[in-house]
Amino acid sequence: QVQLVESGGGLAQAGGSLRLSCVASGSTFRINAMGWYRQAPGKQREMVATITFGGSTYYADYAKGRFTISGDNAKNTVYLQMNSLKPEDTAVYYCKGSIITAWGYGVSDYWGQGTQVTVSS
Repeated sequence: QVQLVESGGGLAQAGGSLRLSCVASGSTFRINAMGWYRQAPGKQREMVATITFGGSTYYADYAKGRFTISGDNAKNTVYLQMNSLKPEDTAVYYCKGSIITAWGYGVSDYWGQGTQVTVSS
């Protein structure tokens, strides 16, 4: 089994910053990619940013220039540095890992439990 545990959410003022962390543990034979998604009340879950094992990064348009995703392969950890936060960034942020659990197995997606980010105006 694979577990993803997020931390770092909380309350921030508009213009402020927060840093999210996500650690993957368990049967993590190979982590192909990890990413951050978010879901605001009444809205669908959407991709924020993704980083591959090789270090390639992808961002949603609203995240470009404000958010930075980074990873530490040795620690199975991914970070999301969020700057210039806006009230519309308020959401539950989820970590997702695209992970192979053992040799010969395919890639499966695993999700963390989510961490709340609230940005006040």
